[in-house]
Order: sequence, then C-alpha cells, then structure tokens
Amino acid sequence: MTNKKHKPISEAEEARIQKMIASDPDAPEATDEQISEAKPFIEAFPALADKMRKNVGGRPRSANPKVPVSIRLDQEVVTKLKATGPGWQSRVNEMLRREVLTDR
Repeated sequence: MTNKKHKPISEAEEARIQKMIASDPDAPEATDEQISEAKPFIEAFPALADKMRKNVGGRPRSANPKVPVSIRLDQEVVTKLKATGPGWQSRVNEMLRREVLTDR
C-alpha cells in the first residue's frame, strides 16, 4: 500500500495496522448498511450545526472597525515601536489619533 505523502509500507506492516484497527472496540469499522443510512451532520444534528455556525469564533464585530493599511516606515521607527511590547500597533493608532484628530 502506498500513501502519497509517506514511503510505501510493507504488507506485514499494513496487516499489523489493520489488526490493530479491528481490535479496537471503541472504533468498530462501519458496515455498508450503516454507511448507507448515514446522514450529513447538519441533518442529524440541526440545532448543534446551527449553534456551531453562529459560534464561528473570533472577537465580536466592532461598531467602529479598524481598517487594514500598508505603510512604509523607517526600520528604526518600527524597531523602537515593537520594542514597547505587545499592543504596539494599538499604541501607534492612539498616537496617530491624538495627532490627527486634535483641533489646533
């Protein structure tokens, strides 16, 4: 037997693997009848599927989302900013906010 990502395994090794699979009482091989009766997850567990779809993760949407931009800065400026530790991008945003949005 050959797997595209791995070197070929011997017939003896394949037999050993199949024997281990067959001996696992917690993971019996599905029968043809079971496979024919199988339903897609969304049909078998619609409430759970809906909950999972809604709970995709990530942080909640912001009322005022930030916009990704690309900007070229001097290396020493970036190094100095990054040296201030985690959250440096938010601190840069605050610096720019104070500078740009302050009435003069």
